[in-house]
Amino acid sequence: MKVLCDVHISHKVVRFLNNNQIESVHVNAILDSWFTKDKDICIYADAYDFIVFTKDADFRNSHFLSQTPKKLIKLSLGNISTNQLITMLIDNLEKIRKICVNDKFIIEIDSNQISYSIGE
Repeated sequence: MKVLCDVHISHKVVRFLNNNQIESVHVNAILDSWFTKDKDICIYADAYDFIVFTKDADFRNSHFLSQTPKKLIKLSLGNISTNQLITMLIDNLEKIRKICVNDKFIIEIDSNQISYSIGE
């Protein structure tokens, strides 16, 4: 499981994921840093088998309309702290890991639930 965190995801989340045996990188550390276009993030993620971790709805639209990125975790949590996000990840990490073994999926996390769709 490899995760590529979008520009709006805290570096603290990247450290948390790495500390939990999930290879993680922040988009600011690759490509054109925070200037990287969403399309290029998708291409990179798909080429190197990363899961895009984002708050940006454009990635959700791209996943359904263009089938890229193939693997996506979309946060819809509103304005919560990074610590609250990490707590939510701790509480749901095993469920997320089980879904992430698939070749194509979207996981949507909101304040009430985690929903997912697994592609063909």
